[in-house]
Amino acid sequence: MMHNQKNKNHLLILAIFGMSVIPFLIAWGLKEHPQLLNGQTNHGQLIIPPQMTERADLSGFDQFSTDNMAELTGHWLLVNVIPNGECNEACIEAIHKTKQIRLMLNKELTRTRRIVLVLKEVAPETASKWWEDDQTLLRVKPNDAVAKKIAAIRQGNIPDGMLLLMDPLGNLMMQYEPGFDPYNVKSDLMHLLRISQIG
Repeated sequence: MMHNQKNKNHLLILAIFGMSVIPFLIAWGLKEHPQLLNGQTNHGQLIIPPQMTERADLSGFDQFSTDNMAELTGHWLLVNVIPNGECNEACIEAIHKTKQIRLMLNKELTRTRRIVLVLKEVAPETASKWWEDDQTLLRVKPNDAVAKKIAAIRQGNIPDGMLLLMDPLGNLMMQYEPGFDPYNVKSDLMHLLRISQIG
């Protein structure tokens, strides 16, 4: 009889321990795998914590962009990064894909803008070949602080053709590897636009 009571006490202690530990394990699991929440699978990689930028951290690369920098405010930004003095095939393809993504957004298109961040000094005549007659693409130079944040996100290796998503407050939220699928980025962006109270 005493033996049974002892076993019941052990089980009760284990149950209480389990009830207090399991929620912490679930919370930790969701922190490590946020895509499990609501069954939403992000195709890109969340930047945790988001990296903050200020609009003053960015300046126009050319006259067209300088004249239109106000377009960055209040919009979700598809950010192509040009890390080197040359925009190779992967880089040019990525710029073209963001144009496709924006067109696929239909009525949500007006909530977004596209920019390229040119990280190195490049002659304007060289750079103009990369985007040719792209009428909506804003060409932007980041200051050192933003360049360092992007390098930190990528642990020092910024690949040609990568993509970042920036929210209307200037937070870098998500990143995509070179060769990203435009449909996957569109899916993530539509989800963010649906839940967003800003922009």
